[in-house]
Formats: sequence, structure tokens, C-alpha cells
Amino acid sequence: MSPERIARIGREMQTACPDFNAAAFTARVTADLPGLELKARIARTAQGLHQHLPLTGPAALDTVLRSLPATPEAAGAEVDFELYTYAPHSAYVAAHHLHPETLDQALDAFATITPYFSAEDAVRTALTSFPEQTLAAATGWATAADHRVRRLASEATRPHLPWSVNAGLPVDAALPLLDLLYADSSRFVTTSVANHLRDITRTQPDLVLDTLARWRTEERAKPAELASITREALQLRLKAGWAPAYTALGYDPQAAVSVSPIRLDRTDYQLGDNLSFEADLTAPTDTPVHVMYVLTCTGPGTRTREKVAHLTRATVKAGAPLRLAKAHALPSTGRAAPTPGSYHLALQVNGRRHPPALLRITSRPA
Repeated sequence: MSPERIARIGREMQTACPDFNAAAFTARVTADLPGLELKARIARTAQGLHQHLPLTGPAALDTVLRSLPATPEAAGAEVDFELYTYAPHSAYVAAHHLHPETLDQALDAFATITPYFSAEDAVRTALTSFPEQTLAAATGWATAADHRVRRLASEATRPHLPWSVNAGLPVDAALPLLDLLYADSSRFVTTSVANHLRDITRTQPDLVLDTLARWRTEERAKPAELASITREALQLRLKAGWAPAYTALGYDPQAAVSVSPIRLDRTDYQLGDNLSFEADLTAPTDTPVHVMYVLTCTGPGTRTREKVAHLTRATVKAGAPLRLAKAHALPSTGRAAPTPGSYHLALQVNGRRHPPALLRITSRPA
């Protein structure tokens, strides 16, 4: 949230409610923004709405909804979920209107606000306090005309929604919603379904495989779309080398694929360099392969850390080596930057890891 966005919210609120003091709201909230992280800024703005509204209860909530522009497009949206200006509106609903007597109105408000900016984070508060009622509302969202509201049904109920509180639901609580959504015409919706399934694979991967197999037999989704959902849903299990995930995607974990030793352009690198490598794959028959590369810190006294990343999906033709090449940038700063030390670099083919190459990463001289 920025001062410009705060001022915009204030103007829109004053248009909906002439007694709303936009100048005071903007000044008070903006003064508190420095030093606050993003979610804290959203919460502070929501608190400001509550403090400056001259109304309470349903009338206050109705005013906040009427302050929204007529459509997301009228508000200036060019792509879905772009209008971060409206994140505080759903946070306000979650903080001040989740009461038994106003719950239905609050849940409806989440669906109204979501086309402007997804209310998925705010819905988590409702799920923790009113799980049955919120899941019932999400069933209605899953059949809404607006694809952004349909997506809300899946995204808000994910077992591990990033940057949000744990809703405390059983990991499979929202599977009936996914049954309604997996064949949706919107990629935004089906991507959320895949993300939701990927969360479930952390603890119940077999349940996800069973669900995907059932969906295939129902033949409601286009095969290409269901294949995409399957790949994304099984991403964590693929990185872990879980054989059933590869089998589900048509790759044989026991396929007779030979991998040459990895060829590095050198063995000593500095943070910020490109780590370039190549290798050759051969097979006696045409063999589909799903290849990842794994960079593992092996220095003494260091906690084992791995970076597992997708390299390619291809077919190794019988008698014709498939050459793989990659240049991986080594970040020099931030959380993604490797810790200087010794590393193994290995290829993982259809879930099986092959002998690694050894290399060393050092910091750049000051």
C-alpha cells in the first residue's frame, strides 16, 4: 500500500459516504505506513476504514462495497488480480464483520471484492472461525459466473496458502470444491486447483493420485488441461523422486536410460557466475524422460540443502544420444544465493539420480 493508494481509497469512500473524512483517513493511515511490511500496511488501512466510517454493522459494510468502482475494468484493471488497492477492503470485512449475525453478508462481500483483488487471505480468517459456513459459501463461489470468484473457492481453501494463516481444516476438506472446478474453462481456476492439489501432496500424495485418476475416468476436462494440472500438482513429489508421480505422468522410473558424466566448463565458481554444464542421455528404445538437476551443498559442518529444478521433458530416441545443456545463474545476494562451499551437481531422470559432478562455489572478492 502506498500513500497514493490510501488517498484513492479515501476519495472513493467519501463519494459513497459524504460524512467519511477522506483527508483525516489519508493523513492518519499514511503517517503510520513507514516501517510496516505489506500485510501490516493492509491491516492498518483496514483499521483506518473502521475508525473513520461514521457507520457500524451492515450499513458500514454496505458503504465499503458501494465505494468500489462499478467494475474492475472501470477501476483500471488490465489483468486479473492486479488491483492491490482493494486488498484492505476484504481485510476490513475479516476484521470487523465476521459475526454470526452478519456472517452471510460478510461472506457475500468477499465474493464481491474478489474481482477487484482476491479475498483469499481474508477468507482464511472466516475459515478458522466459521469453517462449515465458509465452506458452504465456497460451494456457491465455485459455480459463480465470474472466474475470479470461482478461483476463490479453490485458492482460499488451500491447505498451505502462501503468506496466510493455517485455516486448520482437514487437508482434504475442500476436495468437493475441486471436483466442481477441475474442468473449468479458465486457466486461472485450473492453476489454483493444481496448486491446491500440490499442497495436499505434502501429506497425502496417494489421495491426489486417486483424485487425478478419478478425474481422468470422468472425461470432463480436456486431456491437455488435465495433464497440465497433473504436472503442477505432482511437482513436489517429482522433485522428491517419488516413483508413482513419474508413473502417473507416463514416465518409467525403471527405464534403461544411461547418463554420461556431467561435463562442467570448470569446477570453481563464484557467486554471480553462470554454472554451465551438459550431459548425454542414451536408451536402447525410444524412451520419454523427465529430467531435473539437483545442486546439493555437501561441505562439512553445513546443513544439507538442495536446489531441485526442472531441466526438460523429452524423448530419448533409440541409438541417438540426447544432449542436455544448461547455464544456471548463481545468485550473488538474497535468500536464493548459495552458501559458499562444496557442491554435488546431479541429474535426476524419471526420478532416479545419477552420479554427481563435484564443484566449489566461493564469494567474489570484496
